[in-house]
Amino acid sequence: MNRLNVCMGALVVWSCTALAQSPATTGAGLEPVGRVKTLSGKATVNTQSQMVSAVLGTPVFQGSVIQTEKNATLGLTFKDGTVLSLGAETRVTVDEYLYDPNQGQYKFAANLGKGALNYLSGAIAKTRPDAVTVKTPTAVIGVRGTHFVVSAEDVQ
Repeated sequence: MNRLNVCMGALVVWSCTALAQSPATTGAGLEPVGRVKTLSGKATVNTQSQMVSAVLGTPVFQGSVIQTEKNATLGLTFKDGTVLSLGAETRVTVDEYLYDPNQGQYKFAANLGKGALNYLSGAIAKTRPDAVTVKTPTAVIGVRGTHFVVSAEDVQ
């Protein structure tokens, strides 16, 4: 009976450790910067070479690549209230994200590789607009307002 308890305890510890280390749940120990809030069709979130099918609530981390398939749309909400809405066949990378109002630190940088993106600003852009940028294959958008829509062709 004692060996069974030890084995069961070890199994529980191993399972919890494996779950805690999964990039799909923690981004290699980091806190999520946002989550999938809306989804129609199929999409993926790729974090540190770990790709998962997006579902409502899927966490997004700094460095995550979010990609929608044909006829799909996806909405992301970030910790500061920023909202990104992705159209069909869109690829967006969260290059940088820092939201620490207690320390006065703000940064949001995304890269639209292809597709369509609707941006609605949250606290970062409202507090420090110069801390927000969205790159496309041919331009960099500096956010000075609260809402914009951009479309980009894949130039690979």
